[in-house]
Amino acid sequence: MDGYAIRQPKVLRPMDNEGLRLLLLENISQEAVSAFRDQGFHVDHHTKAMSEDELIEKIGFYHAIGIRSKTKITAKVLKVATKLLVIGCFCIGTNQVDLQSAAKAGIPVFNSPFSNSRSVAELVMAELIGLSRQLFERCFEMRRGLWNKQSKGCWEVRGKTLGIVGYGHIGSQLSVLAESFGIKVIYHDIVNLMPLGTARQVGSLSELLSEADFVTLHVPELPETINMIGDEQFALMKKGSYFINNARGKVVDIPALIKAMKSGHLAGAALDVYPSEPGANGAPFDISVNSWAEELCALPNIVLTPHIGGSTEEAQRMIGQEVSLAISRYLGYGSTFGAVNFPEVDLRVITTDEGDRVRVCHVHKNQPGVLRRVNEALAPYNVEKQYSDSKGDVAYLMADIADVSPADIYNLQEVISSTDANILTRFLA
Repeated sequence: MDGYAIRQPKVLRPMDNEGLRLLLLENISQEAVSAFRDQGFHVDHHTKAMSEDELIEKIGFYHAIGIRSKTKITAKVLKVATKLLVIGCFCIGTNQVDLQSAAKAGIPVFNSPFSNSRSVAELVMAELIGLSRQLFERCFEMRRGLWNKQSKGCWEVRGKTLGIVGYGHIGSQLSVLAESFGIKVIYHDIVNLMPLGTARQVGSLSELLSEADFVTLHVPELPETINMIGDEQFALMKKGSYFINNARGKVVDIPALIKAMKSGHLAGAALDVYPSEPGANGAPFDISVNSWAEELCALPNIVLTPHIGGSTEEAQRMIGQEVSLAISRYLGYGSTFGAVNFPEVDLRVITTDEGDRVRVCHVHKNQPGVLRRVNEALAPYNVEKQYSDSKGDVAYLMADIADVSPADIYNLQEVISSTDANILTRFLA
């Protein structure tokens, strides 16, 4: 290996921002906090979420924000976030952010869509066994001092059929775990996907519902998935079957689930997500949050957990690492690889022996003539590398140029930023 020297990346700094300030909310991993501080960023870390009014008051001081699922970044918040460069969602979903408004403001949003897949899959396996053995009912009875040993209505999971709705990273991992327990796996997805093991894709949701002993959802919240499971779908399920939702709260019509449970059509259910959820630990989960909460909580053989599918030390560590790296790469190198609302653009790093290089990061409206005007401005310089892409109304260009003086940088920024298409232009050197 001695004959192959590794070219070290040069640490780039923004030319036009004061020290970068980050706001991290909802008790984001301390490892992420330490990683940011080690890079020289000023970090303010809070354990709780912030309301819209609190964000409006504070967001104007920060260049980056990290949140989980409780903090809502609305168009109203983004309007006053005049310094904000990037948003990190330290979770799977990004529903809590107005993605379109963020993109139009030149702000990429990063998340961690796969880091907690294993944690969620393991929780589903625990729920499968817990429901089939009425485990939580027996535990609750014992804690009240009641001895109730029984086998009626309790089953092994071996030989049963699990129906997975959504065969992505979580669904496919769950498939492998379930088969190791001797469970037959079928799945339904809107695209044809290669099965793992002996799992089988079925042609429709109706077919899955009618064949499965256990049904588990692993789909995103989209207009077409809201209330995708209601009276009609529960009626198609086998009598005595079980239903699990660890995906998104709004994909299930909860009153319809309550009805299916009360009638005895379903033998049990497990929910980790709800249409509306309390904003903080210790807050009540009652009719002030969802009108049917008390009725749901009174049902037998139902497992209710407070959105803990990804709440393991391993998952939170991986999420912290992935999202903090994405934020750092954007702030320091301009890379938008992995952004959910933004063109994905990246360039190989500027190395330490390329000391005269400057990186241009130009977010602009996706309209004709922009690249021509930018390239006219860059024409006097040697453009070492350049890449651009667009997504919807927003486009993003990165270019590395050589032999640029500090005065040239100021003039270039004036020229590029003054175009009618400019959204945000940064220079890194």
